[in-house]
Amino acid sequence: MSIYDEEESLVRNPVKLWEYSHPKDTKCWKFIQYVNQQHSTAFQTYDELYNWSVEQTSLFWKDVWDFTGVISSSPATAVVEYLKPMYPRPRFFVGAKLSYAQNLLYPISSPDEASTAVISVTEFGLTKVSWKDLREQVRKVSLALIRAGVHRGDRIAGYVSNNVTTLVALLATSAIGAVWSSTSSEIGAVSVVERLSQIEPVVLFADNASIYNQKKFDNLPKVSEIVQQLPCLRTVVIVETANLQIDLSLVKPKNGLAFTLDAFIADVEDGEIVEFVMLDFDDPLFIVYSSGTTGKPKCIVHGQGGSLLQHKKEHAIQMDMSLGDVFFQYTTCSWMMWQWLISGLASGATVVLYDGSPFQPHGDDSMFKLIDDLEVKYFGTSAKYLSILEQKKYNPRLKFAMKKLAAITSTGSVLSPSTFSYVYDTFGSILLGSITGGTDILSLFGAPSFLNPVYKGEVQVRGLGMAVHVMSPNGDIIDESGKSGDLVCTRVFPCMPVRFWNDADGAKYESSYFERFGRNIWHHGDFVVFSPKTRGLVMLGRSDGVLKPSGVRFGSSEIYNVLNQEFPTEIDDALCVGMTRPSDLDETVVLFVKMHHGVEFNSDLEQSIRSKIRIQLSARHVPKFIDQTPEIPYTANGKKVETVVKKIVSNSPLSIGASVANPDCLLWYKSWADRH
Repeated sequence: MSIYDEEESLVRNPVKLWEYSHPKDTKCWKFIQYVNQQHSTAFQTYDELYNWSVEQTSLFWKDVWDFTGVISSSPATAVVEYLKPMYPRPRFFVGAKLSYAQNLLYPISSPDEASTAVISVTEFGLTKVSWKDLREQVRKVSLALIRAGVHRGDRIAGYVSNNVTTLVALLATSAIGAVWSSTSSEIGAVSVVERLSQIEPVVLFADNASIYNQKKFDNLPKVSEIVQQLPCLRTVVIVETANLQIDLSLVKPKNGLAFTLDAFIADVEDGEIVEFVMLDFDDPLFIVYSSGTTGKPKCIVHGQGGSLLQHKKEHAIQMDMSLGDVFFQYTTCSWMMWQWLISGLASGATVVLYDGSPFQPHGDDSMFKLIDDLEVKYFGTSAKYLSILEQKKYNPRLKFAMKKLAAITSTGSVLSPSTFSYVYDTFGSILLGSITGGTDILSLFGAPSFLNPVYKGEVQVRGLGMAVHVMSPNGDIIDESGKSGDLVCTRVFPCMPVRFWNDADGAKYESSYFERFGRNIWHHGDFVVFSPKTRGLVMLGRSDGVLKPSGVRFGSSEIYNVLNQEFPTEIDDALCVGMTRPSDLDETVVLFVKMHHGVEFNSDLEQSIRSKIRIQLSARHVPKFIDQTPEIPYTANGKKVETVVKKIVSNSPLSIGASVANPDCLLWYKSWADRH
């Protein structure tokens, strides 16, 4: 048995939780009619459209471009350079010239310039910014960057929080043809330098303070440490996010100047015009980073058009996003969901930028009071957050009507079947979109759809144009078998990274995605099951976290699902890894549990955990070791660090990267390994 009983049962006998009552009112339905008109087809369902979209790559992406209204100064002469191999990556929309910033600031839907483009929220209040004001702020920062000597292709970095000034800095960077890379201001200096030293930015935007849990933290000591280790910097711009003293002498770069934001833009005159720099579709726009938990993070470069086109498809066609809709994704600037959020502007949406704890300033009510007050239509969050609410049996509907809320999306980790039930029991008739993708594609492989039902425990659909399959270890596509395997993609797509930074021969790029199954198959690193009946996906965790005791392959999320369902009041968090030491003939499953405050871990609880896992999974799923841990290691983006702990307990060689947010806790796991 490769997946736990409930999930196996759900694949055989899917449980429908929701279906949209007006599918023919959606943009996805209108897009189907558009395709039918363009190509004399007669599609009536999402699945028919999907099959065509992955077979007709050029036709499909050209239709997305036209239907969603990508703005460009010149058209493409070819949609894609070639279809195979997937690596080396082909060029997309060859000949087209465009500006990401222009598409976000002046979307084809033409919002009223006096209407709200951005709502920037902290734990202490909010600010609304109109489209006119946003454009003006971008104009000023763009011209100030040009005066500071920034040229096309230069890197501009942000050590920043999720606020409107960060958005302005990114759009100004794009407007002048430079390249943006950001890390969140709560991350430690060592982790930031490990990233930024590789890309050598010439400008750094940095917040003077971080705000979290009603506390303000002075960032300038960390900014000073970062600046001292980046001799490439010519300009540092300090953004005042809290009323704390700013001593610019602490952050002056060795070969340049430091300014407050107000001083940086002070010389920009009214009426000065900035022209959007028109770039190739695949010219660099974003540099994002791999997790870096076991070494230096890889610098992943995404292009001008790939993210824009993919996000417009996902927002407008997959999610039905329209002019004036309010879109709120809880994220930091280090997570790829930040790019996914801000691209909502290109569909004419109002985006909510939230900086702070999701439980401040009103406890569990915080996010839902905001959703109610701001009339949010789309709310994106993490599976962990929803799981916490489930454990608390929290019901926001008792206090907040949230009349406009149409969809909740969840990502970051696997959403358990029980949490699906919790959301529908609590929120009623909305779309719950369990979505999956990642930093590598800056978007989604598994997406939401208002044309398809939501089934318990499943990602609704494979994203249009994304040829997603499940592959066995032998390289066979096993979609229709209902068996677990690796998530792969077998057709090129425009949001593939254009390259890695400092990877001239492409060796890092190829080894990251094409080493496992060859140059024609993108290996994403997720462990999944495809449901032949619903055409949805069941996520089982990361491939590198797959456990294989006695040859049985299963994902760590299967263990977590049992714990979430059966022990919500006892177990706060958990980490499940495989242990294989040089002398071992087989892999051993090890489960570490972190208890809720005041709850005792004892032999009775341990035996109960073993019993529930044996009953709901199988005897081979039962961990050999179950032990209490004081802390679970996470990355700064909130993902469990299974791989590092797996190597520690297996006594494998290990280099721990700075991306582990709480590395001190790893000493406990080393001690545990020594004792066992």
